[in-house]
Amino acid sequence: MTNPIEIRELAAWVERSLLPELLIESMHPREPIIVRQYPEPWIKLGAGNYAGVFVHPLADDLVIKVYTPGRDGFEDEVQVYDRLGEHSAYSQCYYANEANSYQYLILKRLRGKTLYQCILEGTAIPAQAIKDIDEALDYARSRGLRPHDVHGKNVMIHEGRGLVVDVSDFLKQDTCSMWSDLKKAYNHLYLPYLSKRPVPVPEWIMNGVRKGYRLFKSSTS
Repeated sequence: MTNPIEIRELAAWVERSLLPELLIESMHPREPIIVRQYPEPWIKLGAGNYAGVFVHPLADDLVIKVYTPGRDGFEDEVQVYDRLGEHSAYSQCYYANEANSYQYLILKRLRGKTLYQCILEGTAIPAQAIKDIDEALDYARSRGLRPHDVHGKNVMIHEGRGLVVDVSDFLKQDTCSMWSDLKKAYNHLYLPYLSKRPVPVPEWIMNGVRKGYRLFKSSTS
């Protein structure tokens, strides 16, 4: 367990140095938010549909997830982490608060590469990682959650093991087939054609696949 004193100190840094100089916006509810500015020495690790993720060099085992003003999901994500407790495939939420018009979480940092990054770079995706993620999602279901929005940018591989990075939609009740569809692609396309000699796939192809998948799912829903 991370030292509570360290968490309080990091929260003070967040509210004193990060949030007052931060500018993030949501341009479209189904597209990643845009981080317009953030102060040094903070480092931006990424941006999703709800929030931006940042790390401070002096506390790089923790990340700060800052929600875009006006976007829902903060309270739900806090509840999801509370239900998950400690599990090797998930992060943990150590602190949650609101300041300077932003809601933010302090989370355990998960390191590794997303499946999306692995495809882009031609990094091998072991079957064990897929199995780990399957088991982690089953664990979430056993805690009364419904895994949702589990796709290539929301799961990671670290030292050959699978991790689930984003749990913000795990309270949604509608059916989501993203992970099932990704596994089908892994089993029927990746394993027979790419697993033995992975090659980098250009990002423009990946973006085309993503948009085509969304179009297909919307036409069949």
